Amino acid sequence: MAEPLIELAGIHKSYGVGTEVETEVLHGIELVLERGEFAALIGPSGSGKSTLLNLIGLLESPTSGSYRLQGREVATLDDDELTRFRATSLGFVFQFHHLLPAFTATENVLLPGLNAIGPVTPERREAARQLLREVGLGDRLDHPPGKLSGGQQQRVAIARALSLAPPLVLADEPTGNLDTHSADDIFLLMRRFNEERGVAFLIVTHDPRLARRCDRIVELVDGRIAGDRPNVAVRESPPADH
Repeated sequence: MAEPLIELAGIHKSYGVGTEVETEVLHGIELVLERGEFAALIGPSGSGKSTLLNLIGLLESPTSGSYRLQGREVATLDDDELTRFRATSLGFVFQFHHLLPAFTATENVLLPGLNAIGPVTPERREAARQLLREVGLGDRLDHPPGKLSGGQQQRVAIARALSLAPPLVLADEPTGNLDTHSADDIFLLMRRFNEERGVAFLIVTHDPRLARRCDRIVELVDGRIAGDRPNVAVRESPPADH
């Protein structure tokens, strides 16, 4: 049986540890995500979704508990190992794309590899340009973000997230800043990479329409998993004019 992609066991996260105002945000999280899954993480504001995503994304460490990513216990990694492991195991897409305005679309896609792999080679540059073609930006390869629409900028962000071929992409409200048409396009793009390349996606969203189109829905309430169920509903079809 294949090893889970991520495995969280007894995860607690507190802030202000050792002070009079210590606050526990996550309370004993148990979560397994298999390779190739397409899951939504939902819950009210303040439920701990962002904290959980930061922990899974290796941006924060749990106060206690075990986190295994691709079979490795992340607590055993030193800072350099953690940086490399994060770059090659995880891609990130945010509500706000965080593209660097002084760089072209191609250069933005290449950025994650600079620290993890080293200087850009012609082969890596062409691979970045091919990714941009695959997300529908073949005619925008050398455009800076300021000359792209919001939806196009998010397409660059998706290509950037996939640039080192990670097995998992963490998407934090990836359609929250887009109109309905662009949001549908971005969702279908993520779904296509999931189906065609087997990339797993964990998508934090407040949009029930988007959540209903995912294969699994994990609900977080007050720092605890209140629900975790497969979505047996038929996937919505995109609007006819798309």
